[in-house]
Amino acid sequence: MIAYIHLVWLMNLESFFGPAALLDYESLSMLHRNAWKWTYLDGRESLWFACVHELLALGAGLAMAFGYWTRWATPLAWFLTLMTAHRLAPFLFGLDQIVLMLAMYLSVSHSGDRWSLDRRCGLVRTESKHWRNTLATRLIQLHLCVIYFFGGLGKARGWMWWDGTAMWYAAASYEYQSMDLTWIGRYPTLGSILTHVTLFWEIAYAALVWPRLTRPWVLALAMFMHIGIGIFLGMITFGLMMVVSNVTFISPSLFDLGSLRDEIAPLGNADPEG
Repeated sequence: MIAYIHLVWLMNLESFFGPAALLDYESLSMLHRNAWKWTYLDGRESLWFACVHELLALGAGLAMAFGYWTRWATPLAWFLTLMTAHRLAPFLFGLDQIVLMLAMYLSVSHSGDRWSLDRRCGLVRTESKHWRNTLATRLIQLHLCVIYFFGGLGKARGWMWWDGTAMWYAAASYEYQSMDLTWIGRYPTLGSILTHVTLFWEIAYAALVWPRLTRPWVLALAMFMHIGIGIFLGMITFGLMMVVSNVTFISPSLFDLGSLRDEIAPLGNADPEG
């Protein structure tokens, strides 16, 4: 996804960088003069320099995706993306922020030890468990709880989330609409239920996602909501990244195909006559 983001920026380079950009450096500086952020892209209007930077970031993103020199490619991809994000802060969306968050914590982990070219080429030694993977997973989980909690509190400040019309306004917005959802207006009770369930779910996520009894329901609602956002509101990439983030709450044993084969093999080799 990092490679995809940089490919988009690279294909529209003149719109984001250079003297003819939609927002030049002076305008960006005025918008963020009270915000502390640093990037070596500030003050540089050279399209050539920006192009080299984006190509490097694209390459690092592809290396990270294929798992080649992952332990170096992941932090490099994160850093280069952060530099672009600090330069283009007004153009960022939720996708960019979530991808940066995930890449930052993946830089801590041994993410290339299992399914990667590093593993195929014997560049890494595979360990069934590593404390750095556990740490990265827990950090993603905690960060996700913070995002949902404060996202829910922010929604609770709006009157549309109290009177139950927020879902209708989201469905009726042509800015993001990829499928016609205006039929929700014919069923105001349904719209109100969806609105209040969403608000309750976001605020309660941080408390209900940890107990085993409530976790499946919380994650099911997360999948339903983010897949719905992707399909109906056109934010497919953002919805996908949020689904991936929520997968961190699912036991990794469900994705360990090697262990699954080891468990099935003895059954397959068992004597049918016994």
